[in-house]
Amino acid sequence: MKAAAAAIGVFCLSPLLLAGTAVVVASDSSAALDHTSCTTGTDIDTEAVAAQVAAILGGEGTDQDIRIEGLELPAEQIPHAKTIVATGISLDVPERGQVVALATALQESRLRNLDYGDRDSLGLFQQRPSMGWGSPDQIRDPVYSSTKFYEGLLDTPGWQQMTVTQAAQAVQKSGFPDAYAQWEPLSRALQKAIAEILPDQGEAPGETPDEPSGNGAGCVPGEDGSGFGPIPDGALPEGYEIPKDADPKARKAITWAMGQLGTSYQWGGTCTDPRGPDPMGRCDCSSLTQQAYRAAGVTLTRTTYTQVKEGKAVSAKAMRPGDLIFSRGTAAVPEHVSLYMGSGLLINAPRTGTNVRVEPVKDTTILTVRRVL
Repeated sequence: MKAAAAAIGVFCLSPLLLAGTAVVVASDSSAALDHTSCTTGTDIDTEAVAAQVAAILGGEGTDQDIRIEGLELPAEQIPHAKTIVATGISLDVPERGQVVALATALQESRLRNLDYGDRDSLGLFQQRPSMGWGSPDQIRDPVYSSTKFYEGLLDTPGWQQMTVTQAAQAVQKSGFPDAYAQWEPLSRALQKAIAEILPDQGEAPGETPDEPSGNGAGCVPGEDGSGFGPIPDGALPEGYEIPKDADPKARKAITWAMGQLGTSYQWGGTCTDPRGPDPMGRCDCSSLTQQAYRAAGVTLTRTTYTQVKEGKAVSAKAMRPGDLIFSRGTAAVPEHVSLYMGSGLLINAPRTGTNVRVEPVKDTTILTVRRVL
């Protein structure tokens, strides 16, 4: 795919990408960039987009031989596009809604997390604190700003029947209501490429809390953690200590996982920097267990679907600290993984909108347990 190009019009190279300041125009909710003269066509090289996405998200860096109009800074832009898509998936937003969000961010900021804009506009979507979008720090959090955009979109009656530009304008109320349409082809290519490369966690869209199925499925361990009473979100239960007979590596893994208590869940997040500024550094269920065991010198695979094949199966009644507890879905294809802490407790990253937290085992219908030590 060398020297491939995705044509979006000869004059689409944004001054925003060529200079330190942007020429922006006013809008009720954001600062739409004045590129109404840029007309994009449908001649998008989707293979070139996919190749660039794969190179960057695969950690190989930017492929300098690929030129895609509209993605002049792919190393900066594509990770933000990934956050928008992953957030949309985690909120159960249909593919079309993700395309609308990408087109909006391309028009408003060229997929850059800007700390400036028209009046007080900020971030990927150029949302304004003065218009009730949130605080400046919140708006510059890509997950927060993406979530707020999706909330506005989903609250718009009939958005699914609107064109991409109509749906975007319904949320943004831009001074250039027709500007979003030019980014639809590139947005579709980005959404498709990113959705295909995201790790399939089974965690996102529309997940419901773990609840007993009522059909007798699953196992119930003898020790269920109920003696600790209510456990505050993101807190360690009062009186809990890692059992003295825990395997030293399990102790290290549990200790590392407890260090992430209270950090925000991010579907597809790597859990490599849970308290850092990049939302994709936060934890989802399987990256939490993976990184916890990495801290203990044990290598696990990345996803729930593969971790269920690690180590050996053990009975839920014979669980030891450090065992992996699988729930949701089926025993063969579970959709969630937690780390058993002993004393009838588990630690996990539950789902979008929650934090890494400790829960009693009794609240989980266990499908299978794996011992990786």
